[in-house]
Amino acid sequence: MPLLGSKLTVSHSNMEACMVSCTPKSQFLQFNLYPALSSLDFFQSIKLKHKLKSVIISRRKFWQPHALVIASEQPQNSDFPRYYSRKEKKPFPVPIVELRRAARQRLKERLKNKKGQPRGRVPPPKNGMVIKSLVPVAYDLYNSRIILINNLKKLLEVVPVHACGWCNEIHVGPLGHPFKSCKGKYATLRKGNHEWIKAAIEDVLVPIEAYHLFDRLQKRITHEERFSIPRIPAVLELCIQAGVNIPEYPTKRRRKPIIRISKHEFVDADESDLPDPVPEYEKPLLMEIPKSEIVVPSDEEVKFIADETIRAWEKMRKTAKRLMGIYFVRVCGYCPEVHVGPSGHKAQNCGAHKHQQRNGQHGWQAAVLNDLIPPRYVWHVPNVNEPLQRELRNFYGQAPAVVEICIQAGAVVPEEYKSTMRLDIGIPSSVSEADMVV
Repeated sequence: MPLLGSKLTVSHSNMEACMVSCTPKSQFLQFNLYPALSSLDFFQSIKLKHKLKSVIISRRKFWQPHALVIASEQPQNSDFPRYYSRKEKKPFPVPIVELRRAARQRLKERLKNKKGQPRGRVPPPKNGMVIKSLVPVAYDLYNSRIILINNLKKLLEVVPVHACGWCNEIHVGPLGHPFKSCKGKYATLRKGNHEWIKAAIEDVLVPIEAYHLFDRLQKRITHEERFSIPRIPAVLELCIQAGVNIPEYPTKRRRKPIIRISKHEFVDADESDLPDPVPEYEKPLLMEIPKSEIVVPSDEEVKFIADETIRAWEKMRKTAKRLMGIYFVRVCGYCPEVHVGPSGHKAQNCGAHKHQQRNGQHGWQAAVLNDLIPPRYVWHVPNVNEPLQRELRNFYGQAPAVVEICIQAGAVVPEEYKSTMRLDIGIPSSVSEADMVV
């Protein structure tokens, strides 16, 4: 049977002359039922297109031969996420050439407008107001994050997760992997071997913090204010700016758009004529369970918790990506520092490569989803009872740590992670068999 993601053409007239070609996203089977009439022009193939949702579209005529096309949106195997060293700068989400072209286009549109003519109204959230249609999305992001944290604390009591005591690498399984990939302190003395200890929730979910802004349109945070402003999780700050009301972190809510004077100056509109503010949307917020109150789940509850954790992980990433399309999130191109707001802060606390040349200032650019919610990739364990072998490293796949924990707990593998997990690749049973693979 052909592998998913390959292209296969088979002719019944001559089985010895079958052609096999590979494409990353489609699978094609074509059968010639009439070899003697294969040169006629009026014979056409029939195509059946099968997508991930098993939707089959067929167009068939009774005099035409049969043909089959299977297309998949997800490739069979894909490369692992690229590792950027500390000396490399993160790439821009949009190429710099496209950014300059868009800036020139905006400049042309401004020059077309007459002088003295008032500009059009700025849509939210640039005018200081909250987008009402995205407030439920912000509440869903907040609750899905709490569900993910609480369920991971329960699964860590059942699924063994190990973390290296010298570097940031983790492994999900009864034993740590044998690969010599440690880059921490004294790694040369240990010949690259890891020293495995029990992992915590912070090892699975990378803590990314940002400054909490009382007013998202306030002036940029200076270097002297870096200790006076609290820092909270960046996802939580995004929820607050999108409309979630948390008493511990107050924020300014405008009910009228601001009056823009210049690019960096504005005046708040008079809201004295408006009635007292009433919350338009309120949804109960979940609470994070302390570690001391975590109860070890039973065998019947583990699979249900794993499925719920997968759904919470996917929902958190989906809602965060939707909010990031409207509310600005910045990331430093040299370090993992994240700032939620129109422009980055001025704190000179960047310690990345060659930070002395920048006087410790961050190189702010638009952030992507993996900057806000970084997935920590781990090696996928095909069989928990069999440890990974060092010589068969090229045959193993990788998956985010959250996904790997849920899979070992009994959850179904999501479609988007199957390509990097390399589930369709047969793993050799011995090293001698692996040497025979071309």
